[in-house]
Amino acid sequence: MPDAKAVATLVNPTNHSTKLQITNLQTTANAIGVQLHVLEATTDIDLEAVFTRLSELRPIGLVIDNDAFFLGRTERLAALTARGLLPSIFQYRAFVAAGGLMSYGPSILESLRMMTSYISRVLKGEKPAELPVAQPTGVELIINLKTAKMFGLTVPTALLLRADEVIE
Repeated sequence: MPDAKAVATLVNPTNHSTKLQITNLQTTANAIGVQLHVLEATTDIDLEAVFTRLSELRPIGLVIDNDAFFLGRTERLAALTARGLLPSIFQYRAFVAAGGLMSYGPSILESLRMMTSYISRVLKGEKPAELPVAQPTGVELIINLKTAKMFGLTVPTALLLRADEVIE
């Protein structure tokens, strides 16, 4: 969407990583000449107000921050983005499965495997404080073509080929 003038991000201001996320998004927005609208929500009532505000701002898309509050509301977020015809991205597949446009984030399966490995090591007697810090390295791109069609978007073939999963 080369003519994009503004994008938005939905954050939970109580999350410790929010400031860094906003800084990174603002840096990117500045680099491509797009205005970034930062909207905050910590309650369900806030979500309604945020989506009312989004309809006034008319950003070209919404980045939903990685936060437990939002993760617990993936279906609601997918419904709100659909109602507002607002293309959105979140980190988890559940958002896309619920009707969101796309997700890009860590592989939940890989994360579970890593947790299982750590649990096994602790149960076998290793001290948790001596285990190395590990983070998932695999990320997944999931796209919902039905939602893209509803938004009137054509997803480039190159992006579809890179996707780990395409929901039709």
